[in-house]
Amino acid sequence: MAELKEMTHDDIENIVSDAVKDAIDFMESEIVKDRLKSQRYFDGEVDIGEEEGRSKIVSTKVRDTVRSIKPSLMRVFLSSEHPVEYIPTNQEDVTSSDQATKYAHYRFQELNGYTLLNDAIHDALVKKTGILKVYWEDYSDATIHTYTNLTEEEMTIIVSEPDVTVIEQSVEMHSKENQFGIEEEVPYYTLKISREKETGKLCIESIPPEEFITDRGAKSIDDAYCIAHKTEMRVSDLVAMGYDFDEVSELSGVRSDSSYFGEEDVERRGYDDDKEEQVKDPSMKIVEVTEAYMKMDVYGTGQATMHRFILGGGERKLLDYEPWGRVPFAVFEVDPEPHTFFGRSIADLIMNDQDSSTAMLRGLLDNIALTNNPSLDVIEGQVNIDDVLNNEIGSIRRIKSVGAITPSVIPFVAGQTLGAIQYMDEQTESKTGVTKASMGLDPDALQNSTATAAALTAQAGAGQIEVIARNLAEGGMKQLFKLMLELLVENSCEETMMRLNGQYIPIDPRTWNIAMDITVNVGLGTGREEQRHAALTQALQMQMQIWSSYGPSNGLVTMTGIRNTLADMLVLSGVRNTDRYFNPMTPEQEQQLIQQAQQAQSQDSGLSGDAQAVMQAEAYKTDKKAETDQMKMQIDAQKALAQDDRERDKMDQDLIINAAKILGDHGTKVDIEKLRALQNRDRQQNAPT
Repeated sequence: MAELKEMTHDDIENIVSDAVKDAIDFMESEIVKDRLKSQRYFDGEVDIGEEEGRSKIVSTKVRDTVRSIKPSLMRVFLSSEHPVEYIPTNQEDVTSSDQATKYAHYRFQELNGYTLLNDAIHDALVKKTGILKVYWEDYSDATIHTYTNLTEEEMTIIVSEPDVTVIEQSVEMHSKENQFGIEEEVPYYTLKISREKETGKLCIESIPPEEFITDRGAKSIDDAYCIAHKTEMRVSDLVAMGYDFDEVSELSGVRSDSSYFGEEDVERRGYDDDKEEQVKDPSMKIVEVTEAYMKMDVYGTGQATMHRFILGGGERKLLDYEPWGRVPFAVFEVDPEPHTFFGRSIADLIMNDQDSSTAMLRGLLDNIALTNNPSLDVIEGQVNIDDVLNNEIGSIRRIKSVGAITPSVIPFVAGQTLGAIQYMDEQTESKTGVTKASMGLDPDALQNSTATAAALTAQAGAGQIEVIARNLAEGGMKQLFKLMLELLVENSCEETMMRLNGQYIPIDPRTWNIAMDITVNVGLGTGREEQRHAALTQALQMQMQIWSSYGPSNGLVTMTGIRNTLADMLVLSGVRNTDRYFNPMTPEQEQQLIQQAQQAQSQDSGLSGDAQAVMQAEAYKTDKKAETDQMKMQIDAQKALAQDDRERDKMDQDLIINAAKILGDHGTKVDIEKLRALQNRDRQQNAPT
């Protein structure tokens, strides 16, 4: 039986280094080759060969498809003011969930959310996965202050503050009368200090796919054995993080045995960026850093817990490790494969189509070129060869006999080739869902059909894009905002002000429920937006009808609800700053509106206060009379039931007496219980319920 014991530094280093190496080997052998090929095809390359003197055109089907899909997907997540919402798990979370939703989106946009989302979606479309890293960065915020003419007491109070560091200090003596009118020399100080405030910030970073590593057995982020981020950092940056200069400088320039990271980086950039060539400053040398997240029983408790391990250099030397709460990555995928970590990209689906389209395009152009400039059949000795080789327009060809030069007959097959190309385009459309109709680019689909049919055609073409959008939403977007909520709740240290419902109010993320559910609101395409706008228009009509019929105190529709409907309609139209057009309603304003409506209703009735009091009294008397009548009916029913019980009891007594008489006179025993049951049957049936 294995003995539980705390691991040594070397033990941890060996385990983590081996896990990272195995994960890199898996990525290099199974994933990287596909990503390199996808990038080449996106850049307009193919694997089919070229022939000298023939067309070298390349179909850019992968790039064209990716660029066609991206606007639809970006619109899905940006058409809503809050594409992701936190859902309360109990009554106490109702207010905080609304605050958390709006604050998280504010922070996401503040961190350049559009670019982050665009990068993640692009990588997912081309290279299987888009990766966003979400983390909290602690730092010190230092401010410089200068004070003059400070007394000794004031100076002592300032320098005694824990966050104060004295930069400069000087003193001057000044004459001053004391309380007794005697002149004396008093010191006055000039002080220059630095105030350091420990704070932090939420960070979201787009990770290049080649920097992300996972083990071969992983099916998702949650069950992965080893998840790692491999990147390059300057020696100076590592020193600023607290590492020893001599230790990390020795690791600079040492590369790992794997080179695929560099290959992918060069393929993505389009050029080789060797950062080491021109760096002479030792503090600016490059160090290969691997940040690994693994569950490990470091302390010998028998229970593995999540840790973050920092490895430096190509030999992956363990620099630091610490317990860690979560894996900080949100993974975006467009076509997930069940039970595997990496699915398929759009490039994976249509790279073969790009090869086929390229071959047909080249054949088409070659055929047109040969048809327009056919080869010549020449009778030897009957023509001047120099004249034949001169291809200038209007050139003269000297011949000795008619028919000495005859053009070769080249069949024109461009028509058939165009049909084949169109067929390949249809195949690509069926794989990706990107059609002219779905993009609104097919005039025939719009001119030769009704509006409803055109809308249905566009929606049918967008069905696959909708699935892609849903995969991105349920995967990466949910993971992203879950990580944001957890980090904001755990690391916020003070209240902050935020504009909410038209007012600036203090919010404190520390009070939010970290376990709130998350839902994603997405809308797809113009057709879906039109449907939502029509639904909101109908809802607004019903709201106004209820409001006009029953007033502000109807219990179903509030002015806040009407305002929200109008705001959502503006958002669907592309207007985000809805507060500019419709002021948010507060609960106090709602209550005031109800009171005003009630007062207006009272005035419109034309009755004085006394008359209204009389009407209220009469209504009260009517209600009381109805209540009294109902009570009287209940009492009468109870009296009748009691009288019936008395009569039945008498019958029961008579029954027993008669039975005894029969037994005495005739010796015949009477079944009293059977008779009593028959006697009570009607009583049970008539009993009140």
